[in-house]
Amino acid sequence: MATASGGSEFVDKFPDEAAIVKASFLIAFVSLGIGAFFGLIQALHRTNVLRVIDSADYYTVLTGHGVLLAIVFTIFFLCGVFHWAVARSLDRPAESALFSWAWVGLMTTGTVLATVAILGGFVPNLGMSADVLFTFYAPLQAHPIFYIGLAMFIVGTWLAGADWFLSYRAWRKNHEDERIPLQTFMVLTTMIMWYVSTLGVAVSVVFFLIPWSLGLIESVNPLLTRTLFWYFGHPIVYFWLMPAYLLWYTVLPKLAGGRLFSDPLARVVFLLFLLLSTPVGIHHQYLDPGIAEGFKFIAMTNTMFLLLPSLLTAFTVVASVEHGARQRGGEGYLRWLGALPWRDPAFTGMALAGAMFAAGGFSGMINAGMNINYLIHNTLWVPGHFHLTVGTAVALTMMAGSYWLVPQVTGTKLYSRPIGLLQVIMWFVGMVFMSNAMHRAGLAGIPRRTAEPQYQNFEFLTPIGSIFELRVQIALGGTLLFLSVVLFLFNILLTSLGEESDRPVDSYLPEPLSGPEGSPRVLDNLAMWTGIAAVLVVLAYTLPLAGIIQNGGGLFGGGLPVPATVSAGFDLVATTVTSAFNTLWGVVA
Repeated sequence: MATASGGSEFVDKFPDEAAIVKASFLIAFVSLGIGAFFGLIQALHRTNVLRVIDSADYYTVLTGHGVLLAIVFTIFFLCGVFHWAVARSLDRPAESALFSWAWVGLMTTGTVLATVAILGGFVPNLGMSADVLFTFYAPLQAHPIFYIGLAMFIVGTWLAGADWFLSYRAWRKNHEDERIPLQTFMVLTTMIMWYVSTLGVAVSVVFFLIPWSLGLIESVNPLLTRTLFWYFGHPIVYFWLMPAYLLWYTVLPKLAGGRLFSDPLARVVFLLFLLLSTPVGIHHQYLDPGIAEGFKFIAMTNTMFLLLPSLLTAFTVVASVEHGARQRGGEGYLRWLGALPWRDPAFTGMALAGAMFAAGGFSGMINAGMNINYLIHNTLWVPGHFHLTVGTAVALTMMAGSYWLVPQVTGTKLYSRPIGLLQVIMWFVGMVFMSNAMHRAGLAGIPRRTAEPQYQNFEFLTPIGSIFELRVQIALGGTLLFLSVVLFLFNILLTSLGEESDRPVDSYLPEPLSGPEGSPRVLDNLAMWTGIAAVLVVLAYTLPLAGIIQNGGGLFGGGLPVPATVSAGFDLVATTVTSAFNTLWGVVA
């Protein structure tokens, strides 16, 4: 326990919650280490710099890399951050520590089962594998344990959300007229989005993929499972981002020496993500022939609206950081940047992650546009994009934020700020090399998701540089990223094992410059926003799903191929939408 002279106030007030957060971080960081090692193997194998596995095993490594990093690391870290944020902002412990440990245990068990199934791919005689990649829809099939583990993991996240809603309900009884504390508001809106979006993947896994993998049904409708996955697959991007946003909005301004610029703007951003993130999943399926072009156009239009919360975030966070810099004596139009605490690894890492997210937003606009997307679909451009978003905006923010958060839940002092600073800069530089090369390789047509990216009797050409140069950049970047993770884990391990800090850990988060009192109370009406989000999902997906089921051989496919067109009724809708767009474009042009 911490004493009056040192330690952590959070650990003193909420010891059970601190233990839950530490357990969540532990599993997240173990997954990060394994996933990063798999990433290094991939980078060196694809570029033919060093091959330590057979190309047949590449897909086992690729699946492990995607699942352990994009699902396990990010979501376990999210659970730790959210558990800390709810307890801190509501100033009350969870309603039941036993219930909290139950969702941690369920998620952990699901993680172990899914990981065992993936690693079984390295042992052919075991008869167990899950080489289905992160996008685990049909027709690729995994061992039942993989799907069962994923189902347990998702249910565990649902229970975690219920835990935080129970805390909020108990707090509300004694604070009927108060606004929801900002961090808790962020957690609750994120979890509502998660409940809505995971319905698709839950239906796919429980009703189709598990029975199919057990042999209880002969076939599934592959386009249906693919669409249900992407119903969930795009909002999970924002589920990854929301803990990063929480840290950018509430911790980063404090580290900069200032305060959050606007509480109401932060609430609007999270509500926009709740409303807009799920109805856009079809933009991942522009080249799927069984979905009418009109529905794809609608998804593209909806996707462009998601630029708004991102731009609001850029404005609010930069304004908050600038306020901090000026509080520290910064002056001028840009000279205030020099007053920021660049020697603090937590600040520097999150600031660099935000800058990289801006670059990822520009490449994401290419992905979102139907006609331009055709150029880069299934090329290395796509992983280049999401390594900027989840691979840096999210992962680097989580690692940098850990340099501030881990002392909060352990009461110990960060082992080494210089190592932390080197680590976040190394990640940034490594990602610049790798992502730049991936984007350029994608423009040259080099494919993704393959151990052997070179075709026979064909040579890829680049407008600038050479294919060899791109391979060197990818290999170098991947190596730097792995070394960065090693430094991070080393620093965090020694921090956790260190002695209690001589001085109390600084846990104070200042109030925003513009508080919630001046904003409409309707922003806190979570029931209303949930209803609107549900209506938008129904409008976006009812007709496309009906067409997929009607023309794809029913719910279970029946062994029929995915059709190239949909029925006349659905074509009529698509044609009408497209015609209206063309008419509007002609007027504007």
